[in-house]
Amino acid sequence: MIAMLAKTAPQSSIDNLFENVVGMFSSGDALAHPDVIVSHLQSLSVVWATVFLIVGVMCLLNGYKFYKVAVVGLALLLGLFAGYGLGMKIGAPLIIAGCFGVLLAVLAFPLMKYAVALFGGLAGAFIGANLWAGFSHAINRAAQTAIPSDAYWIGALVGLLLFGMLAFILFKLSIVLFTSVSGATIAVLGGIALLLSFEPWNAAIASGLTANQVVIPLLVFIPAIFGLVYQEQWGRGGAEGDAKPKPKPA
Repeated sequence: MIAMLAKTAPQSSIDNLFENVVGMFSSGDALAHPDVIVSHLQSLSVVWATVFLIVGVMCLLNGYKFYKVAVVGLALLLGLFAGYGLGMKIGAPLIIAGCFGVLLAVLAFPLMKYAVALFGGLAGAFIGANLWAGFSHAINRAAQTAIPSDAYWIGALVGLLLFGMLAFILFKLSIVLFTSVSGATIAVLGGIALLLSFEPWNAAIASGLTANQVVIPLLVFIPAIFGLVYQEQWGRGGAEGDAKPKPKPA
């Protein structure tokens, strides 16, 4: 996979993608660190920002319809970026990224139910960690309290356990949840990167995004809620349509 990408795009473009994504998500409460997010999005190329926006919107609105493709694709991306981060420590990031990406993608297909449960749990952990960190920063600033924002792992653990267990009970809801959250995250980051690429707006947008730690989490989770409702309604209609008896041929 990496070799094919390297032939079709400049090496610097590949490095630009991996380094910025790994840098943004180096922490579990990544969205609650707007200065880090904005810094990396300003360095992200316009091409990758456009790809993020398109892929994110497709996943946000149609993830349930093509959930098997979404699961394998997310497994591939997770393996690529996790492998790249690990490979940077041993000096072979692209090779390790390719191996991890292919391995997780190959495992995800035959283990689809468990992969959905895993991604559902990770989506819950992502939501819990970022909401805990973002709102703790906002409350501490507004009310002069001392809620530990670095204890975001509590929110992550609650989200992981809750949504991970629900994935085995409510399989469809788990698919809708993680495709909505992942799609909204990718689309919003791509959209922000595109806006930051315009010089007249760069400073104003960067200032607005970094004004409070809760801004980016809200920008991500509000579209995620919309995607969840939209996909839930679409899936329910499709299920009801499938349940109707088909007329017998005369």
